[in-house]
Amino acid sequence: MPAPFRLVAGDHAPVQQTQTTCGSASLTVARMLVNPAFAAWIRDGIRKDARDGDAPDAGTEAQRFAAYEQVVAARTNALFGAGRRLQLPWPRALGTPPWGALNELELGASDPDADYDLSWFRHRGRGGLAHTYADLRARVRTGAPALLYVGNAWTPRHVVLVMPPTGGQELDVYEPSSGRVVDLPQHAFVERRLQIGGWDHPWAAVWPVRAT
Repeated sequence: MPAPFRLVAGDHAPVQQTQTTCGSASLTVARMLVNPAFAAWIRDGIRKDARDGDAPDAGTEAQRFAAYEQVVAARTNALFGAGRRLQLPWPRALGTPPWGALNELELGASDPDADYDLSWFRHRGRGGLAHTYADLRARVRTGAPALLYVGNAWTPRHVVLVMPPTGGQELDVYEPSSGRVVDLPQHAFVERRLQIGGWDHPWAAVWPVRAT
């Protein structure tokens, strides 16, 4: 049985392999966190029927990760995504559509019992963003991370994976452009000074439905 794959603040992690696969990289890491056999295939080439999609078995860790990024990108941007769910069209040049990410998370990249929804919050004020951060922190849990869309004042440009905090009260974020796990401080979120992948403004989240 492969050992679980874990990430904590300060860790190095795989780097996205193209300029438009930040969302695909985040979703691949999300799948690694909940599927030890899949993570072992990415990291060591140990297959054990862990592949999901037409990704080659050979090559280095970076090559397997890059290949699976493309599998995810093809699914999230297709007319029919994960689970053959119908998806709205989205230009591949703009990266990962939120609805494609939602389908991917619900169908293999999170715990089987995790349901997701999408929330846009770009135009909320500081009070609203403080509430959003608290909501984000309450929703994410082990096995059920969130995808956060960030950008500038005009458009979302980058996607990162938000995970539960492993120390203190701040959330952990896998930042695919650098391949690092960093903190997501509340004050930076509220003040729109994220400095994540060069982007400051929180735009939207594909996050777990709150437990009732």
